[in-house]
Amino acid sequence: MTDSQATTPAHDYEQDHGNSVAAWTGVALIMLGFLVSSIGVGILSLWVSIAGGVVVVIGAVAWKVLSSMGYGAGTH
Repeated sequence: MTDSQATTPAHDYEQDHGNSVAAWTGVALIMLGFLVSSIGVGILSLWVSIAGGVVVVIGAVAWKVLSSMGYGAGTH
């Protein structure tokens, strides 16, 4: 094996693993929504559970909107 083969990586491309503003924002809002929904189920409150579901939907929409605005993976 030559020196150039030993130092050449197997892949010449960079992966970002989805680390983006859109992904972090979407996941944070979705997790918050699930937490609120879980608390709503725990305290037997329909309105708190529904509010958590609304936050989950807002998180998904925010993720998509931010991605389309250029804040998604591969655009930073």
